[in-house]
Amino acid sequence: MQNELVIKNGLVLLEDGEVRTDIGVKDGKINMIGNNLEGEQVIDASGLIVSPGMVDAHVHITDPGGGYRDEWEGYITGTAASAKGGVTSFMEMPLNQVPATVDEETLNIKYQAGENKLKVDVASFGGLVPFNLEGGIQELDAGGVAGYKCFLGSCGDPLITGDFQNVDDYSLYEGMRQIAKTGKVLAIHSENAPITDKLGEIAVANGETSMEEYVATRPAFTEVEAICKAILMAKVTGCRLHIVHVACKEGVEEVIKAREEGVDVTCETCVHYLYFATEELNAIGPVAKCSPPIREQKQQDALWEHVQAGNISFVTSDHSPCTPDLKDTEDAFEAWGGIAGLQNDVDILFDEAVQKRGMPLKQFVQMIASKPADLYNLDQKGRISVGKDADFVLIKPNSSYTLKAEDLEYRNKISPYIGREIGAQVYKTILRGQTIYSKGTGVTAEFPGEFIKK
Repeated sequence: MQNELVIKNGLVLLEDGEVRTDIGVKDGKINMIGNNLEGEQVIDASGLIVSPGMVDAHVHITDPGGGYRDEWEGYITGTAASAKGGVTSFMEMPLNQVPATVDEETLNIKYQAGENKLKVDVASFGGLVPFNLEGGIQELDAGGVAGYKCFLGSCGDPLITGDFQNVDDYSLYEGMRQIAKTGKVLAIHSENAPITDKLGEIAVANGETSMEEYVATRPAFTEVEAICKAILMAKVTGCRLHIVHVACKEGVEEVIKAREEGVDVTCETCVHYLYFATEELNAIGPVAKCSPPIREQKQQDALWEHVQAGNISFVTSDHSPCTPDLKDTEDAFEAWGGIAGLQNDVDILFDEAVQKRGMPLKQFVQMIASKPADLYNLDQKGRISVGKDADFVLIKPNSSYTLKAEDLEYRNKISPYIGREIGAQVYKTILRGQTIYSKGTGVTAEFPGEFIKK
């Protein structure tokens, strides 16, 4: 038999458009695409959309926790949520694990922590921090990271040895010079830390506690200023640049301008910026706290315009969960700033982009799969074409459900999407030809995922 698996009767999202055809899989790869294919196993995808599995380019897994964050999201639960959500591979950030991933030793600690715990494939970011400029960047490159990440906004806990740390201006400049030589991309969290930190201190001193007041301490200009600084440094150093989780239209506009000037820079936004708005945050509470913050409705509308115009390369979850106690407060300034969203990337984006706003399916695939795979050189991912990894998500359109806490695979069942009606469902997820989730039987008990090393 030429094919070990055949997916039949679905609407298949190929790179040049959607078509009703069959997909043949052998040895974990897409073996053939055509009509009337035969295989040892057949999956009937009638009534379903067959898309490349999503590549979520922004996910935080806290494994190992270093004795500080042991009850945060681990590889087992994080990759199970990924499988249930149709995300077949993701890029893992170099924080919030302890120690942070900043050199050969810590990268190997991370690889060891994930051994035999992955239900999906995982590529790694290496960190750029002030204390790894003497060889750490080169060690990470040799160790197989697919990209680098740094923070201009404040991050990390100075009381935790080995935690992540935001860069100063010199560290950013020198780090970009070194990363440029690797040819890999530097992804940057762009916020002006001195201003946002001081505005936060003033708000706390004034007794402010609400989510809307938290948003007010991180105005859009503080995001834009940091983006402009990063772009200037990229011009000087030649470093490839990616701006993560852009939350304002002005930030996207700076990226557009820089690209027109020949700078190699791209940007992403997140599902939550396209779904929630400041005006509803007081009612939702700190479960929706993140940074940059969720901005007002007019900013969300503008972000959607940029997504549909292709000015924002792709959309991610920025999955950054914590333990319940860190969200269980009425004081937004005390709460952990991170949103759990990995499991609801595909269903929400399909509903919001395709079903509600008419995004072409070809563009939907670019947004969730091919563009992030291309940026980070994940050359076996992101497309349904012969020779690529047989990674698929089967989506049932126009199939509403209400998300419940017990539906979540996360270690801690926290998400701002709980209670929301979502108009599409993930029915099956396949990694390299193996079903890792189906609506009927749930997430696989096996761990077929692998670390992707570049």
